[in-house]
Amino acid sequence: MSAIFVLAHHSRGEIGPLLVDLEAWCLKHKHHLWMLPADAQARGVGHLASDRDAMDADVVLSLGGDGTVLRAVHLLDGAPVPILGVNVGTLGYLTEIEPSECISSLQKWVDGKQDHDFIIDKRMMLTVLLKRADGSNDISWRALNEAVLEKQQSGHTVWLDVVINSELFATYSADGLIVSTPTGSTAYSMSARGPVVSPRHRALLVTPVSPHMLFDRALVLDPQESLLIEVVGTRPVDMALDGRKVTSLTQGDVVSFSPDTCTAEFLRFKTPKFHQIVRTKFGLGDD
Repeated sequence: MSAIFVLAHHSRGEIGPLLVDLEAWCLKHKHHLWMLPADAQARGVGHLASDRDAMDADVVLSLGGDGTVLRAVHLLDGAPVPILGVNVGTLGYLTEIEPSECISSLQKWVDGKQDHDFIIDKRMMLTVLLKRADGSNDISWRALNEAVLEKQQSGHTVWLDVVINSELFATYSADGLIVSTPTGSTAYSMSARGPVVSPRHRALLVTPVSPHMLFDRALVLDPQESLLIEVVGTRPVDMALDGRKVTSLTQGDVVSFSPDTCTAEFLRFKTPKFHQIVRTKFGLGDD
């Protein structure tokens, strides 16, 4: 018997029938299935609601797009539980299978052996550590895609010092800075003209957003290089992780970035074809 935790997009119509089939399969094979109360209520399956932790699961099933997958990553908070992303919506980078493949894929996972019938794709995450100028307690977070330090006030830039290996690299005047993982290179960083990096790499990417300076290139750093960003201007800065605002920063606050000791784990049934996903996403094969 396996423990299966489900996260579901609240409004995608295709998810309703999928949940019916999934519950029937779990009952037949005596697997335990549960959801967050808010998700269960939104999908009309309140009987599946539970306060049981996602970390107790043998697998997390994400029904939605990449945003739902990121929600699963944050709920697990570094716990070594594989996520199976079911693509309900547009093509995503993190989802693995289509809804019609969900039950058969779960059965293959239950019956199969790792590295033969399925693989665990481990992705680097970021540790983001905030040290306040006022000396209050440090705060740390994890992120899979990126951390973004960006302006609060429209029409104004912010001033940010980038310190690499304990030495000042540059003071950026920009709308913001993105620090991303290779997985996050195809998210916000790419829209700011950052490089596309294979998720097989381990690296820290620093991409400026609308820089008001001559140097406007992204940096690709070795993961062992230390990276600090300090707010040096008086204008306030918002910090968001994987698209969610987590705090605001003021002058003298320092944020450090490093590879996390934990990875995000994804259940795959074939070798990930990252470059083919990029090709499809951007129509590179179109005539």
